[in-house]
Amino acid sequence: QVQLVESGGGLVQPGGSLRLSCAASGITVRLNAMGWYRQAPGKQRELVARIGTSGSTNYADSVKGRFTISRDNAKNTVYLQMNSLKPEDTAVYSCNILSSDYWGQGTQVTVSS
Repeated sequence: QVQLVESGGGLVQPGGSLRLSCAASGITVRLNAMGWYRQAPGKQRELVARIGTSGSTNYADSVKGRFTISRDNAKNTVYLQMNSLKPEDTAVYSCNILSSDYWGQGTQVTVSS
């Protein structure tokens, strides 16, 4: 049974940082392309970062230079380090096995003073 469990969200001031975690079970993250998506109220869900099986990474233009996706193979976990956060980064963040219907429950990130 595949399970993805996100954690690490919360309330942070503009300019602050958060690190999100996506702990996987039932799959091996290094053998799958993984992604972090976000969805803000009234907006479409968007892919903000992806990591391929080779470790290659890609980012949405809106987060490039501020967010970093990584994985810990020993912990079978994917991370999203978010720095220099802006109010427009406020959204529910979810991890996904790319090209699959497996999603975590999501974690809320709110950037506000």
